Amino acid sequence: MRKPIELMSNETMNNKKIKLGLSGVGDFAEKCFIELFQNHPMVESLAIADVDAERLARIAEKFGIDVCYDSHSALCESDVDAVAIFTQRHLHGPMSVEALKSGKHVYCAVPAASSVAEVEELVKTVNETGLIYMMGETSYYYPSALYCREQFKKGKFGDFVYGEGEYRHDMSHGFYEAYQNSGGPNWQRVAGVPPMYYPTHSTSMLISTTGQYLTQVSCLGYRDKVDDKVFGEGLNNWDNPFSNETALFRTSGGGMFRVNEFRRVGDLTGNSVRMSMTGTEGTYQEQGEHTCLWTSLDGESVDLTEELKCGEPDIDPSEKVGKGIQYDFFTGVSKYHPVEQIPKEFFGLTNGHYGSHHFLVDDFCRSVIENKLAPNHVWAAARYTVPGLVAHASAMQEGALMAIPDFGDPGAQWQYLFED
Repeated sequence: MRKPIELMSNETMNNKKIKLGLSGVGDFAEKCFIELFQNHPMVESLAIADVDAERLARIAEKFGIDVCYDSHSALCESDVDAVAIFTQRHLHGPMSVEALKSGKHVYCAVPAASSVAEVEELVKTVNETGLIYMMGETSYYYPSALYCREQFKKGKFGDFVYGEGEYRHDMSHGFYEAYQNSGGPNWQRVAGVPPMYYPTHSTSMLISTTGQYLTQVSCLGYRDKVDDKVFGEGLNNWDNPFSNETALFRTSGGGMFRVNEFRRVGDLTGNSVRMSMTGTEGTYQEQGEHTCLWTSLDGESVDLTEELKCGEPDIDPSEKVGKGIQYDFFTGVSKYHPVEQIPKEFFGLTNGHYGSHHFLVDDFCRSVIENKLAPNHVWAAARYTVPGLVAHASAMQEGALMAIPDFGDPGAQWQYLFED
C-alpha cells in the first residue's frame, strides 16, 4: 500500500486553503467532482467557468456558487490559486499551459494533450513555472492497479514480461450523448478523435505498477463502417478513419505491452477498463469484473474477484446518471483503497470510477498545499499520454514501428506526497 512521507495534521490542513476555479461544468464535473472540491477542507472557495451561459447559471444556482466566469481565460485572469479543467479532451493541453502561465496550479481530466508538441510544451511550462500539474487518471486508483503495485513492490511478479491494457467503450454507451452535450452542432468533428489519443486508462496501470515506460510501438487500426459521420477521412478534426486501434509496445525494461482502444465493441459486461500482467514469477489476469486471478510459478492460485470488488455507492445511481454518464461513474471503494488518507468530509459523498475520485481530488489539494508531487504528476502524465499519440501515427502508416519520445523524470528539487 502507498505510504505518505508526512501527513499534515488536521490543524495545519485547516489553516491552509486554496482558492479553486473549475473550468468546464458539463456532466462529469457536475455529477462527480464539484461537490468533492467544495467539501475538501483545503479548499477555501470555488469559482466556475463555462462558455455556455445557461449551463453556467444552472450549475451556479445548484451548488450555491457566487463567482462565475464566461471563459477559461477569464478564470485564469482571476485571483484563484488553482484551476481544475473538465473541458473537451482536445482542449486540455493548451488550457493547462494557459493556466500554468497565468500562475495557477492545474488539475486536468484525461488526457493531458492531443499532440506530442502539446505534451512537450506542458512539461516545459511546469519546469519553468515550478507549479503543480496533476492529471486526473482514474485507473491509477483502480483496485487492480493498487493490488498489482503492491505485488510488484514485493517482488511477486519477478521481472516484467508482458502486459495487456484495454479500454472497451462502445460509442453507443454514453459517448454519443457526451459529445452532443459538449460539442455543439458540429459534435461529430470532435467525436471522431483517434481512440489512441485516449490511452491513459490502459497505460497508467502498467507504468505505475512497473516503473517502466514505453519506448517503441507498432499499431493497427480498424476502419470504421458505421454511417454516423464520426470516423472517416474528412469527417473529424484529425481525418481519423479508425474507431478501434490495437498497439504493441516495447517497455524500457525489455517487456511487451499490448493496448486495445475500442469504440465499436459488442461488450457491455463488467468494467470497460481491464488489465493483465505477466512476470517471470507471477501473473495477474482480469476479464471485466468476472474473473480476477493471481497465479504464480510455485503453484499459488488466488481468485481475487470478490476481494477487488468495489462497494456499492451511497447514492442511487438512477438519480445521477444522465446524458453521457455511465453507471460505473458511481462506485464505492475496495479493501485495497487507503481510505485513511482521505478527509472525513468525503465520507458519504459521491465517489466513482471504482473508488478513485476521492483520492484524485485529495491528492491534488494536498499536492498544492504541501508543494509536493502527487503520483499523476506531469512527467507521469506525459508517459501515460505520448505512447498513444505515437501509436495512432503508426496506425496511419499501417503499423510502422516508431520510437516514443520520453520527457524524463521530475528534477531533484521535487519532493513527493508518497514514498513510492
